[in-house]
Amino acid sequence: MGIIRLTTQEGKPVEYRDEIIGQGGLKDVYLSPDGSYVVAFFRDPLDSAGKERLKAIVGPYREGIFAQEGGSYWQELFCWPTGVVEHGGRIGIVAPAYHQQFYFEHGSINNDFLGIKGKEKEGKWFASASNRAKYLAPAEKGSWLTHLQIALAISRAVRRLHAAGLAHSDLSYKNVLVDPTRGKACVIDIDGLVVPNKFPPDVVGTPDFIAPEVIATQQLDRHDPQRKLPSTLTDRHALAVLIYMYLFYRHPLRGGKVHDLDATRDEELAMGSQALFIEHPQDASNRVRSEQLRAAELPWGDPTRLPYTIAGPLLADLFRQAFVDGLHNPQQRPTPSEWESALVRTLDMIQPCANRQCEMGWYVFDNTTQPRCPHCGTPYQGQLPVLNLYSSRHSNAYQPDNHRVMVWNGQSLFPWHVNRKIFPNEHLTPAQRRRVGYFQLHQGEWYLVNEGMPQMVDLANRREIPLGGNVKLTDGSQFLLSKEEGGRLIQVQLVGG
Repeated sequence: MGIIRLTTQEGKPVEYRDEIIGQGGLKDVYLSPDGSYVVAFFRDPLDSAGKERLKAIVGPYREGIFAQEGGSYWQELFCWPTGVVEHGGRIGIVAPAYHQQFYFEHGSINNDFLGIKGKEKEGKWFASASNRAKYLAPAEKGSWLTHLQIALAISRAVRRLHAAGLAHSDLSYKNVLVDPTRGKACVIDIDGLVVPNKFPPDVVGTPDFIAPEVIATQQLDRHDPQRKLPSTLTDRHALAVLIYMYLFYRHPLRGGKVHDLDATRDEELAMGSQALFIEHPQDASNRVRSEQLRAAELPWGDPTRLPYTIAGPLLADLFRQAFVDGLHNPQQRPTPSEWESALVRTLDMIQPCANRQCEMGWYVFDNTTQPRCPHCGTPYQGQLPVLNLYSSRHSNAYQPDNHRVMVWNGQSLFPWHVNRKIFPNEHLTPAQRRRVGYFQLHQGEWYLVNEGMPQMVDLANRREIPLGGNVKLTDGSQFLLSKEEGGRLIQVQLVGG
């Protein structure tokens, strides 16, 4: 097996082993000798527009994302091509090899009977209730917490693409690698990005993720003004479907309604012009027929047992916006930024399940006085502190932020909890990534330990809480975390008993 040495069009040396290690729908993939990057050649010739697209993606668009302050943040979230090569009449791209965490460590059950150990963690394994139940080794599945973190990572990546004026055009579980054991995700197949009004889409998308308006108009000529092609608005639909499937392991539009006896026509209608949310609050005609589900699809396949509302009020609102208001009205679909914000706040409302055998391990607080895990039914025992966040405005008045933090033993506070103007994203400084306090359950009482809030004040007792000090959480107690503009005040609410 020989080594091929080339120079990219950008003038950088590249080498790879002359052996195909993988084949996608369009490309043959070769590995560099040190395994740090791959060279992927398109099997079919590219036209001039295709070549220009690649140059733009590895050039100005890449620099616009990675060469900016905080650019290193995106290295984990994208597998972005770094160069273009040509060899033997074929065009290829150079891209980083996938991080080791995106390969199966254990694979399938029964000593990996499917032989997927060492293969890529394609999202389809984790977005299907039956795949998870029948095939995946338990150590690969992750928890509900890590699936929320995956949804957050994908939302951030899509938000960044759209901010750069790009659309992915084929956002699906095929083109997103996930690691449920660590809550990580990586968007791949970047070379097909759509630049609106400049580089049109190469593909219309992957079934299950194609927006209804694209399917409904796919019979029209590509140049017909009524034809809908992939764009940032269709990405918004695909993003909502991805998040729904990673949290509920079922498809939001595949219910029991039959539109046509012809299977092909029925599929076109169900995913296109007649698409209907299986959990539509007013229209029950596409409800899942639970008696038709296989055992491996339960309980997740039955929305009456695990409805979308278990994701909490913030995400439930966005699912309704995506699959009711925005399903056939693309402008109404939630933006990636809205998903990101809701997921950040929902992760603050998550609670560990007291049942150590619970497969999901975590659940979102349901705002009731007697919370219980929706996955296994285990009720919460004892008093549960809920922190309601308020922040200062120009008049020094504190107003509610529609943001709550659930307390659990070992739960941390970070700078973005202390000040409304800080948001956990690529702009965080190293100091802003460090926790500033944590909660501890001691002899049945809850305490907040101050590690990095020099202005913290116990308002009821009018005393400052020094660094290293702690304060007991009681019902109705209030603590000022910061006196700066945007600084937060927290009010404690004790739930349960």
